[in-house]
Amino acid sequence: MTAPTRRPVVGLDLGGTKIAAALFGADGTVVARHSRPTPARDGAAAVLDALAAAAAEVDPGRTATALGIAAAGVVDPRSGMVTSATDSIRGWAGTPLGTGLADRTGYAVACDNDVRATAGPELDALRAEEGGHGSLLFAAIGTGVGGAVAADGRMLHGASGTAGHLGHLPSPEAAGLPCTCGATGHLEVIASGPGIAAHYERLTGAPVDRLETVAARAARGDADAVTAITTGASAAGHVLGGLANALGPDRVVVGGGVPRIGPLYEDALRAAFAAELMGPLRGLVPRAPLFGHDAAVLGAAALTTTLPLHHPGVLR
Repeated sequence: MTAPTRRPVVGLDLGGTKIAAALFGADGTVVARHSRPTPARDGAAAVLDALAAAAAEVDPGRTATALGIAAAGVVDPRSGMVTSATDSIRGWAGTPLGTGLADRTGYAVACDNDVRATAGPELDALRAEEGGHGSLLFAAIGTGVGGAVAADGRMLHGASGTAGHLGHLPSPEAAGLPCTCGATGHLEVIASGPGIAAHYERLTGAPVDRLETVAARAARGDADAVTAITTGASAAGHVLGGLANALGPDRVVVGGGVPRIGPLYEDALRAAFAAELMGPLRGLVPRAPLFGHDAAVLGAAALTTTLPLHHPGVLR
């Protein structure tokens, strides 16, 4: 897997639990890798320090000319700010991600939301097939529900970087349930891994530790586990099908950890998706991502060629 670059570039992927870093050479191949825990409970400054340290690990000789970061939260690539975030990283909302990293590392920095960055290689592949065009609907369903939307070959960022946050679309299956964003009834609280586990608890009155436990019980024929999984999957499918009608994508990609629990989830999502589609879209089927675990750092590195760069030492 290679990054589209003619110069060495550092790619960083920041999640709530782990930071992944890679140095891409001028030919786009991975030269070095590093990972470390995210100091999520220590505040934004500690997280920026850890990101800078990860970059230094993969590029000790300072060969890179720029750094791209794919970060959790709502990220505005134009201002370089984290405009909104959950408490998975303490104090992350309001962080000057672009300038904060530029000042700590000395690199010019491009930044974006982690799901949009991960969707970037998918969009590049689609553009290659469609002669530079192509529209993409990308969903990442895991601990949360994120997404990315591209129209006619261009990734959409929206006001304050909010475009693509599919988890905060209303879902009838989630009616009345509180969301991490402060609203109620959003897709994330019924379709994410924790959302499915919480629904199982509501159905049974019994605590469950994680999604995989629910999946194992469903495989043994537990009817409540089957209901929790298929309800979350159907909720995601209905939302994605409605969005497909509104956006007319050439491709719909569904990634993240939740779809990997197996065909029970995938089949329910696809059936709900198909049930929503208008006639011209009825051949559209959600597909798995083309790229593996490197997609986020690969997409992060590519940001340096497509998004504004934030430079160190600029008067704030």
